[in-house]
Parts: sequence; C-alpha cells; structure tokens
Amino acid sequence: MAKKKKELRDQGAKELLATLHGLDRELFELRNELATQRKLEKPHLIKEKRRQKARILTILTQKQQEVAV
Repeated sequence: MAKKKKELRDQGAKELLATLHGLDRELFELRNELATQRKLEKPHLIKEKRRQKARILTILTQKQQEVAV
C-alpha cells in the first residue's frame, strides 16, 4: 500500500533507500510479468509504483539539500 507523503518525510534516509529498493524489485517483477504473460491482473500498479518511487527520490533529494545548506 502506498505511504502518504508525511509518513515518507518522517522516515530516515536508510529507511527510504530500503523502501526504494523494494519498489524497484516490485516494478521489476511487474514488468517481467507483463513481458512474459503479455497481461497484468492489475496494470495500474506499474504507474502507482513509479510515482511512489519518484516521491521517495524527491524526498531524498530534499533531505540532501537541507543537509548541504
């Protein structure tokens, strides 16, 4: 299930990286299933996971910029 932005911002960098790694794995599995079976049971999950990954990357970048300033 997708986490809210507030929950993601409260996590540390290590937790966010672990979540990011998990999302990468899930995306890989979804794309692999799509390539092999040519059909997904829930195709909307690819878009949802991509957006969640982008949110996490954005939050990580913002945290790095806060440390730099």
